[in-house]
Amino acid sequence: MANSKLNIILIHILFLSFSSFAEALDSQLKQQNQDEEERVPFVGVNIGTDVSNLPAASDLVAFLQLQKITHVRVYDANQDILKALSGTKIRVIISVPNNQLLAIGSSNSTAASWIDRNVVAYYPQTLVSGISVGDEVLTSVPSSAPLILPALESLYNALVASNLHQQIKVSTPHAASIILDPFPPSQAYFNQSLVSVILPLLQFLSRTGSPLMMNLYPYYVFMQNKGVVPLDNALFKPLTPNKEMVDPNTLLHYTNVLDAMVDAAYFSMKNLNITDVVVLVTETGWPAKGDSKEPYATKDNADTYNSNLIRHVFDRSGTPLHPETTSSVFIYELFNEDLRSPPLSEANWGLFYGNTTPAYLLHVSGIGTFLANDTTNQTYCIAMDGFDSKTLQAALDWACGPGRANCSEIQPGESCFQPNNVKNHASYAFDSYYQKEGKAQGSCDFKGVAMITTTDPSKFNFEFSCCHFVQLCWNWK
Repeated sequence: MANSKLNIILIHILFLSFSSFAEALDSQLKQQNQDEEERVPFVGVNIGTDVSNLPAASDLVAFLQLQKITHVRVYDANQDILKALSGTKIRVIISVPNNQLLAIGSSNSTAASWIDRNVVAYYPQTLVSGISVGDEVLTSVPSSAPLILPALESLYNALVASNLHQQIKVSTPHAASIILDPFPPSQAYFNQSLVSVILPLLQFLSRTGSPLMMNLYPYYVFMQNKGVVPLDNALFKPLTPNKEMVDPNTLLHYTNVLDAMVDAAYFSMKNLNITDVVVLVTETGWPAKGDSKEPYATKDNADTYNSNLIRHVFDRSGTPLHPETTSSVFIYELFNEDLRSPPLSEANWGLFYGNTTPAYLLHVSGIGTFLANDTTNQTYCIAMDGFDSKTLQAALDWACGPGRANCSEIQPGESCFQPNNVKNHASYAFDSYYQKEGKAQGSCDFKGVAMITTTDPSKFNFEFSCCHFVQLCWNWK
């Protein structure tokens, strides 16, 4: 009997040991998988909310999934968005706004409460991958600079307490202007007046395996150095060797401005003996519209920059200094923020309007499914919001008359007559004409009342009946 009891105890001990081993192995494998995912460069998008018709959180997430966007960054910790992201594979960086730095940087309990409320409550169903603490604090609110490191430390310690510090990284985004003399990159260095803050920040990033977050805009480099920096270099356009920028100290050749800016950050860190921190580009992009003082803010340039940026990241070619390391980037931004204050360009950095129609067409075919592939192959023409029925009716009459669009299906009693309103009928006619003309440039205008969309309205745009555009696909294939 004693032997039987001993055997049972031994079996129980072995079972517990095996269970513990299995759990540890599973945790290790999950961490390895996450580490591997982090090493694969990605393109994400920033989501600003100064948008008059911002989609509801659930619709926003459905749109992100439709466009195959896998990484997003938000400028707060929006509870509705965090809930809507639950169960998706979309990774999100949440943010601590500048006005919350004082509370979090001066109180460990406040930081712990923030982590409990905005991370622990949602993770892992919602894949929070990072926390950006403040935004360009050193240059925009320098008086708050002493608060950054305490805030980082407090948030990190709260993540440690929840055993999430390996999965979620904590950092703070910087403006490019903290780096002086950025070209040639080998001569770059951090502003000396900021080193007393920057060095301990970098040491924290090194110790915790977190990235250096940088907001890098070749657009502004070009605008501030016209005549010195060629537009083609800023836009990632292919260059002949004689047009490449050459660092005279390293003889490294730079074919685009962004790589030079990233390497300037690496050289600046190296000057402070920090060599194991990776650069994460938290903002970059190009405005599609500007006032008379910004003539290079055009849709063509925005398309060229962002299309080439996406290709450059997915090519995984790294930078001249670090060809083995390709920085991931977040495009600024997903939607045009039409509520932003002047200048005009401030409201026109988005890839899409707030109603999810594209601000312009990207050319990214061949890089996978990101952003619905080459949007020029998946476009539709619809009526824009904000126009009265009389104006839309005039455009509709032209499309069905002189334009010779196929409008038979929107006649009374036909399959696409309902919903019976001018906007839906106009969209049907506009798209019929657009497809008939082979999507030629200028064929989706109708005196400014129409716009191109990459989202098939039959699948996503909730205003339109499903038959509406499915019929067109059959008619005009």
